[in-house]
Amino acid sequence: MQVWKDYQAENKDRFLEELLELLRIPSVSADSRFNGDTQRCAEAVKQRLQEAGADKVEVCQTAGHPIVYGEKIIDPSLPTVLVYGHYDVQPADPLELWHSGPFEPVIKDGNIYARGSADDKGQFYMHVKAFETMHKTNSIPCNIKFMIEGEEEVGSANLGIFLEQNKERLKADVVLISDTSMISLDTPSIDTGLRGLAYMEVEVTGPNRDLHSGVYGGAVANPATILAKMIASLHDENNHITIPGFYDKVQELSADERAALNSAPFDEAAYKQDLGIADVWGEKGYSTIERTGIRPTLEVNGIWGGYTGEGSKTVLPSKAFAKISMRLVPNQDWHEISDLFTKHFEAIAPKSVKVKVTKHHGGSPYVTPTDSVAFKAAHEAINTTFGKAPIPVRGGGSIPIVALFEKTLGLKTVLMGFGLDSDNLHSPNEKYGLANYYKGIETIPYFHKYFAELAKK
Repeated sequence: MQVWKDYQAENKDRFLEELLELLRIPSVSADSRFNGDTQRCAEAVKQRLQEAGADKVEVCQTAGHPIVYGEKIIDPSLPTVLVYGHYDVQPADPLELWHSGPFEPVIKDGNIYARGSADDKGQFYMHVKAFETMHKTNSIPCNIKFMIEGEEEVGSANLGIFLEQNKERLKADVVLISDTSMISLDTPSIDTGLRGLAYMEVEVTGPNRDLHSGVYGGAVANPATILAKMIASLHDENNHITIPGFYDKVQELSADERAALNSAPFDEAAYKQDLGIADVWGEKGYSTIERTGIRPTLEVNGIWGGYTGEGSKTVLPSKAFAKISMRLVPNQDWHEISDLFTKHFEAIAPKSVKVKVTKHHGGSPYVTPTDSVAFKAAHEAINTTFGKAPIPVRGGGSIPIVALFEKTLGLKTVLMGFGLDSDNLHSPNEKYGLANYYKGIETIPYFHKYFAELAKK
């Protein structure tokens, strides 16, 4: 479609500047200090959808951060695609590790450096510009709806309510999401599944106040030490998770399925060099690709307690804390896993301390059907613009609401992401390639074209 290429080439600089404007808004959903900015970002998304040609665009308030909805119904008899994305971003901490301001986007070496550039502002905005391309060239082949939320990074607590209350408005044939990665621009891929998530916080309390470590050390249990020992016990010598019942429902892949998964290009030496590590680590008997795609994990996301300021303070802390996330695979239920974790963590605590476990949020794993019309459309779209067929892979991350879409709306999801695993998601110096951004805008219209065509057959 030369008309698409011409329009995108003519508006390339504007497409970029509009994204940079969105990236300058610190829409951090986890921190209430940024509530005004999340609202402002929602309004900005609404404006851009209207300018692109969407009808009935609305900022829908929730008990938390708002959801932006827009649609373009060209013919009710045609298939409908529901595009999902999120405008909220992770906190930027630790700020001192950023090479530039997290909300002051910088373009360097072909990448956009800013919080949210890849996750997910850069990726959802590709859909807005792809939609504009089709609208302005009078070539929209199907109905398109947008639902861009502001709480994905904190568990989408209010999205389920919104789905239940808006089933009629959200009627569609498939959900299309770009919030994942591909192997590379030279080796395109499509995620065929996502892991689930169970996110916990633990608190270990010893004495009723901080104590002098010289007067009381050695006689009173140190919560920080106890917590470290408890966390260390959650993996055995083979890095297998020790929580009873944790693996009971894990779906095991066949030898052929594992071989197919491991056929994807992977350079372990380059992987280690990029991360600055001497060796990989993980569950014995599985490759790195398998460990990050088809196996459940347990990771400490943060740990603190006692004195952490400048200089020294010889204190035995009263409390110690940790945040722990578990990535789950098909058949594991995050509520059940959260309960198993709580029961086990309380059971392994010595009598010298008290333990409190808080369940934050989670979501179910998801596997997308590769024989569906929508998956075939995504496959063909990437094949068209990249000049080679995409490799099916399993994603290691989690998008908890994907399973919710199927449960509440009865819709399957296609995960057509254009990011890279090396984009520093959730880390300092998050980036998104300019080439990836423009390639997504080029490819997405073909998805709609092929989906409309294949749905008719």
